[in-house]
Amino acid sequence: MSCVCEICGKGKILGNSVDTRGRAKRLKGVGTKVTGITRRAFKPNLQRIRVTTENGTSKTIRVCAQCLRCDAVTRRIVHRPFQFKKIEKKADAE
Repeated sequence: MSCVCEICGKGKILGNSVDTRGRAKRLKGVGTKVTGITRRAFKPNLQRIRVTTENGTSKTIRVCAQCLRCDAVTRRIVHRPFQFKKIEKKADAE
């Protein structure tokens, strides 16, 4: 399974991890020094959710949290909202 959002195509991005030592000058130190820089991957926050497709079937897809927050997908409808039962009144024939 790839680490890519199926809606917007957001994937992992490569960057740097910077290691420092020392105490900051604002905390009465002599300053921080960089002791190492290594490559790392920034991965998207992917969630596996079930969505309802156009023809009414449900499907599991991997979607990033940003697409979930902006309502780019419609989640699967599990239950119908609460509805009152219809009560039929019987006519008393006298």
